[in-house]
Amino acid sequence: MMTGIAPMNPMLPGLGIVPPPISQDMPVVKEIIHCKSCTLFPPNPNLPPPATRERPPGCKTVFVGGLPENGTEQIIMEIFEQAGDIVAIRKSKKNFCHIRFAEEQMVDKALFLSGYRIRLGSSTDKKDTGRLHVDFAQARDDLYEWECRQRMLAREERHRRRIEEDRLRPPSPPPIVHYSEHECSQLGEKIKDDSKFPEAVRVLLTWVERGEVSRRNANNFYSMIQSSNSHIRRLMSEKAAHEKEMEEAKEKFKNSLACILVQFELIVSVFHAASKQKAWDHFSKAQRKNLDMWRKQAEEIRNIHNEELMGIRREEEMEMSDDDMEDVPDSKDSDESGLVAQAEALKEENDSLRCQLDAYRNEVELLKQEQGKPQPQHSEEEGGRQQQLSFLQQALQGMQKQLLKVREELKLKESELEKSSEENQKLETQVQGLKDQLQALLVMCVVQTGSVAMLTHLHFSVTGIISTFLHVHPFGASIEYICSYLQRLDTKISTAEVEALLGRLPCTFRQELTGVGASLEKRWKFCGFEGIKTA
Repeated sequence: MMTGIAPMNPMLPGLGIVPPPISQDMPVVKEIIHCKSCTLFPPNPNLPPPATRERPPGCKTVFVGGLPENGTEQIIMEIFEQAGDIVAIRKSKKNFCHIRFAEEQMVDKALFLSGYRIRLGSSTDKKDTGRLHVDFAQARDDLYEWECRQRMLAREERHRRRIEEDRLRPPSPPPIVHYSEHECSQLGEKIKDDSKFPEAVRVLLTWVERGEVSRRNANNFYSMIQSSNSHIRRLMSEKAAHEKEMEEAKEKFKNSLACILVQFELIVSVFHAASKQKAWDHFSKAQRKNLDMWRKQAEEIRNIHNEELMGIRREEEMEMSDDDMEDVPDSKDSDESGLVAQAEALKEENDSLRCQLDAYRNEVELLKQEQGKPQPQHSEEEGGRQQQLSFLQQALQGMQKQLLKVREELKLKESELEKSSEENQKLETQVQGLKDQLQALLVMCVVQTGSVAMLTHLHFSVTGIISTFLHVHPFGASIEYICSYLQRLDTKISTAEVEALLGRLPCTFRQELTGVGASLEKRWKFCGFEGIKTA
């Protein structure tokens, strides 16, 4: 306690047991407490405070141990009733009891008596003395009341949040009325009104989506839709008016900005004139420093506004140039760029054909290695294998020659592409034909050798797939049969594209008519090997 101030007795009438909050640096001084039937002596202040258990939630009950053997409930009531209203006292035959208070803060006041020595009257008998030990007690009633209070607080919080959400939630749109003849006539009038048009169109849209249209009221809906369409002219005129206002505002802003720039130029010219030798020598050092700073700031602001004005002018020039481009498109540049792109595509296709040829050459080398291995085969099979290998080598040499020719022709066409755009169009068609013939030759060699491994190494186009399909149908197949096979591989293939592709390669595919009369049918056959046999 502070010097010169006597400590107060916490058990005096009108005061609680727990003293008022004081600084933690000042120790709490406990004094002797006199009651009617007993006296409480404070513990040694040098001893540590008595240990207590963890406080249960909503605790209103305390455990009191160390009571005198001759202590009664009346004495316990006399000691602890000054801490607050006591609800119940459960005293045991042994020297302890449980006291339940009406409020939770009364428990803290009761804990203040922990460690006090009690003496009944003036007796020094052992049965009339004891040392109080007050601690928190866990009671089911306290826990139940605490849980009920928490649930009540949670309900209040949810109710408060719901009210807040309802307050912040935007109002719901009005419900759409159901269709009727009366509502339809009113809606027709609302659609004609400019102020009520958005709401009326929303109702009309809902009716149409609900399926309210029928043969009986189709004319009514048609008239309402027609009235809605008549507002397009009004909306376009409003848009034109707003665009005109925007252009006027832009022009006004540009003129104002130009006037501001003129004034900035005058201010900067004043600073430049002041920086010349005639006037500069008459200013002090501080004045020169301020003049330099002001001049730099004025120049920076002038440059920023100048860039902004130049940006507006560039945008206007770009808009005008875009309009000119839309009016008079340069067809020549677009055609040349398209032809250059086609030439690049032809180069990529040439590279892909070269990769296919390398893979084909590797397959031939593998066949040679397999042929060189000693295998127990019959002489006839070995002879047939030799013939196949020789034929394959001849076909490979012919293919290489054709590929060289394609490359030479591609180079010539690329040089002609730079001279004339018309010749570039012819180059595309010719190179496409050569590419298709080369693919057909690749497929013919693969089919003739019957090597499944080659088919897996080469990635053939539609031409190669058709060649393989017609090779196993020597009597030909109809265009519908061919397309049904190709559509299993790619559903995007159409009959017209396949027929145009077959007609573009007369050296590889031939169309024949079979049957008589009503059974007359057009069939496509594979004729690529006929040229090789004749050669």
